[in-house]
Amino acid sequence: MPPFLRALGPAVPQARPAEALRAGTGALAGLAVAGLAGQALAPVAGPGIGLSLIAPFGASSVLLFAAPSSPLAQPWPAVMGNTLAALVGVAVCLLAGDPVLRVALAVGLAIAVMLLCRAVHPPAGAVAMTAALDPGMVERLGFGFALAPVATGTVLLVGLAMIHARLTGRHYPMRGLAPAAGAPGPAPAGSAGLSGAELESILTRYRQSLNLGTGDLARLIGAAELQTAAHRGGVASVADIMSRDLVTVSPDTPLAEVVALFRRHRFASLPVTGPGGRFFGVIFQIHLIERAQEDAFRGGRGFAAAMRRLTDRRRSLAAADVMSVAGPRAVAATPVAALLPMMADAAVDAVPVLERGRLIGIATRSDIIRALARQSLAAGAAPRD
Repeated sequence: MPPFLRALGPAVPQARPAEALRAGTGALAGLAVAGLAGQALAPVAGPGIGLSLIAPFGASSVLLFAAPSSPLAQPWPAVMGNTLAALVGVAVCLLAGDPVLRVALAVGLAIAVMLLCRAVHPPAGAVAMTAALDPGMVERLGFGFALAPVATGTVLLVGLAMIHARLTGRHYPMRGLAPAAGAPGPAPAGSAGLSGAELESILTRYRQSLNLGTGDLARLIGAAELQTAAHRGGVASVADIMSRDLVTVSPDTPLAEVVALFRRHRFASLPVTGPGGRFFGVIFQIHLIERAQEDAFRGGRGFAAAMRRLTDRRRSLAAADVMSVAGPRAVAATPVAALLPMMADAAVDAVPVLERGRLIGIATRSDIIRALARQSLAAGAAPRD
């Protein structure tokens, strides 16, 4: 196929059905809640949804729920971008009479203001246009349009995106790795020794600062370094490094027994499986610690007492009560380079490896380091010409 025709096709990989469902249900819930809340808070005229749910919120939802790692989807550009654009749109609508001129001025000035304020959010262009096209609405609401529904609705969407990400094992907002522009700062992990300011400089030089954050660039560099090391050492996929001889527990295993297994084997995680190796979730030591800390805080007791209470057999707490079901998962063919970003995003040290819903192994940070170190030692010991 000619390059020109290829350029007209899809530019991103096909999403997994589970990821598409995750994003779609998130947007559905987010817009529904924002719309209902907006009806109560915004000065809506007339029946129906009215101004509590404006069209640009649909575009914001695409970024917040389908592309939450994009720099354009982070809380600052989302909230400030939409709000600034609303203020600009209202001001232009009050000053300019011709509708075509209003729209052009509103969108153009909104883009300039967003760039100056480091708050570029593409749906904000539609916010400015919405104000410019509706003088009647601007006459009724004035600059209050920027507060409700725009700022209020966007804050609600951002907050719901944070909750949805946490419930589905994702991170939003994305954690920035770079300090303020120009600050020296330490080099982020997996960034080839480049500082945050240097990463930011690269993105600016190649005009990619609106497409990638410094954290994204550092993760990509780290993944490329790891994949290169894996190729050199003959380690290409998760199947080459995963642990296959596993100790597992069932969903109804008492927590006291789970704790005993952690102590006996010095594990950081325990998979939870059912008949035939069907995978249900993973218990991490940190889950037990966090659960005990919450219990200690609520009950006003010490951590040790809270842990004893948590593992008391008389309370009938089991593995299913503390296991994580929304963490990252891999298959045997998953590239090794994909593991560390998955672990970092979900803040875990192990990723279960599945085959048609059945647990066949588990890959940990230690497995990755051990495999690469073994290959590095073998390469160093090989005879040289």
